[in-house]
Amino acid sequence: MDNAAKMSLNGQEFELPVVVGTENEIGLDISRFRGESGAITLDSGYANTGSCLSSICFIDGEKGILRYRGYPIEQLAQRATFSEVSYLLMNGELPTATENAQFRDGLTYHSMLHEDMKKFFEGFRHTSHPMAILSAMISTMSTYYPEVEEDDIERNIIRLMAKAKTVAAFAYKKSIGHPFVYPKNELSYSANFLHMMFSVPTESYDVDPILEDALNVLLILHADHEQNCSTSTVRMVGSSGANLYASVAAGVSALWGPLHGGANQKVIEMLEQIRDDEGDLQKYVDRAKDKDDPFRLFGFGHRVYKNFDPRATILREQCKKVLDRLGVDDPLLGIAQQLEKIALEDEYFVKRNLYPNVDFYSGIIYRAMGIPTKMFTVMFALGRLPGWIAHWKELREDPKGRINRPRQIYTGYQERDYVPLAER
Repeated sequence: MDNAAKMSLNGQEFELPVVVGTENEIGLDISRFRGESGAITLDSGYANTGSCLSSICFIDGEKGILRYRGYPIEQLAQRATFSEVSYLLMNGELPTATENAQFRDGLTYHSMLHEDMKKFFEGFRHTSHPMAILSAMISTMSTYYPEVEEDDIERNIIRLMAKAKTVAAFAYKKSIGHPFVYPKNELSYSANFLHMMFSVPTESYDVDPILEDALNVLLILHADHEQNCSTSTVRMVGSSGANLYASVAAGVSALWGPLHGGANQKVIEMLEQIRDDEGDLQKYVDRAKDKDDPFRLFGFGHRVYKNFDPRATILREQCKKVLDRLGVDDPLLGIAQQLEKIALEDEYFVKRNLYPNVDFYSGIIYRAMGIPTKMFTVMFALGRLPGWIAHWKELREDPKGRINRPRQIYTGYQERDYVPLAER
């Protein structure tokens, strides 16, 4: 085999085929290694393991590159709508004018929830976390819209995209005891969500174009990010043949974890901590620099992007537009702006690439827009929805697809005899 790596185990040599991606990413195919050697590879958390071949998203963390289907995120965020990007991720190409109109019409037509589904909201406590409601309601959709025929899959994709924002807005209204607000057909995806969130029966809510644009960009920037925890969860559940709703509901639950989707919420909680300590920002900056202090600044640096997060660069400008338009008088936002200045100028942060990341700016924008902290992860889920759907489709359409079945190295007891209860 010309293009192969070699591995030696117990005096025997094995050849591992080399797989090269379109961006020259290199992987070693170990799919036959266990059968030939009797051994498996161990990679805790799958940090160095490729679980699939995918044509949806490309990331180069060293160079700060993020592309959807080959299109740079900078171009999409500046020029595209969230519905266009959703179509691109799920179908592989940007829509034509006709396809875009049909897709947007579908997102509008299916925005309403079945009236019976409103009864589920009555059963949730007003203190219920909106991520729990979102996951439960998405899973429930499978009882209303089952996959009977192949055409049902495409219709269900549109239904899920359209109804998720309605469920999210209803979850917020439930938490504050307000009546639900129904979607308006003439509004864009982003504007419709803001309308359902903030309209009240006694007065109309006019969606500010600056806020609509900011939310459109936020959703685009979160639309996909390769094989992260929640996306891999969607693919793993989907590999069993589970339907779209069950698979995406699992992704919502995975995203809910504070180590994944809760980062922007952590940013706001950190700013609140600084505010409650008399706003002594320098104290916390000094603590962050102290390697013996467990305190860490949230919203700075990124595990994947080593030099800069391209999404943060885009959001920084959006953040400025939103704050300038709203003129919000909020101590937390003042602290955030001071912290941003320090991180961009202080040698300690600059040298370690501890730049403000996408979670830092998204948390600030959401707070300025009036979206409560509890809803931040839901906003992340709405943005990530087309990426989850795209990966579920890709897996389902893969002729070589198989059920995911990771292996393990057992570290428990060896065989031992059962002792009857009376003798213990």
